[in-house]
This record gives sequence, structure tokens and C-alpha cells, in this order.
Amino acid sequence: MKTVAVVGASADRRKFGNKAVRAFAAQGFRVIPVNPHESEIEGLPVARSVAAIAEPVDMVSVYVPPAITLTVLDDLAEKEVGEVWLNPGSDDVTVVSRARALGLNVIQACSIVGIGDSPWRY
Repeated sequence: MKTVAVVGASADRRKFGNKAVRAFAAQGFRVIPVNPHESEIEGLPVARSVAAIAEPVDMVSVYVPPAITLTVLDDLAEKEVGEVWLNPGSDDVTVVSRARALGLNVIQACSIVGIGDSPWRY
């Protein structure tokens, strides 16, 4: 079972950060929501940051604005994450350039669609 961290996970079911948590769980992923302001999302315990995640992470799906995405890239590189999905609205030229400089495997696309699902189902 692959482990995915959802950076910008939300308790608000209308937000894509919540839809991603539900979509990945429905597809059989082990999901770790990441949000410094929540303790539980969709019944799952929340990590306050990527650095706070103790176990290895295969994939990270990012749902925060570029300025915040920039602040987590070093943690993602240190964690040696396999794939970093920059969902629409989480990336810009600076983010992508920095992520690639850190050696991250960056995918600029909707991660929910990437796993063969649709965010509109959630």
C-alpha cells in the first residue's frame, strides 16, 4: 500500500484538499493529511507538517498556494519523497524551479485525476 501525504488537507468537504484525502483513501492509499490547524480530517489523524511524519512517504499531493509550497519543499527533499504532485494553484515558476533544484520528482497536474479518479465525485 502506498502512503500519500496531502499537504493542505482540509476538514471542509468542498475544498480539493479534502476531496484528495477521500479520493486517495477510496483508491486504497494510506493517507496522511497535513495541516497545522487541524487534528483530524475524515477520521484520520493529521500531521502538523511534512517534517512531523515519522514514516516514509511515497507521494505528496500539494494543495496550498505557491508561497506556502515553497516553505515545505526542503522538508520534502529531506524526506526523499518519490513523487510531488503540484496541483493547480500550488505551483509557479519559482516553486517548480526550486523543487527541481532540490531533485524532487515534480508532477504538475491534478493528483486525483492522476490516480484515475475525478475530484467531482467527492
